[in-house]
Amino acid sequence: MRKMQVEYSEAIPALINISPEAFEEEAKMAMAVKLFELGRLTSAQAAELAGIDRTKFLLTCIRFGTASVDWDKNEIIREFQGTLQCRQK
Repeated sequence: MRKMQVEYSEAIPALINISPEAFEEEAKMAMAVKLFELGRLTSAQAAELAGIDRTKFLLTCIRFGTASVDWDKNEIIREFQGTLQCRQK
């Protein structure tokens, strides 16, 4: 497995009032979420990159302003069509 290093000022975590470890985890998660949002990674791949399970990754996306699903109107209708038909009866 390859490893990437990112240099950053030691002042950055202090400026946002978190530990360097928490900053690094957040940066790793932000990168994974952005690559997922851009469609470059699947949710499973992004979760692996972030070092967390897929469910936790999908539930965390909203913290970064990213939806965990991107359905258009027709997809939403198809997904819930059975539920809507049951309620109409």
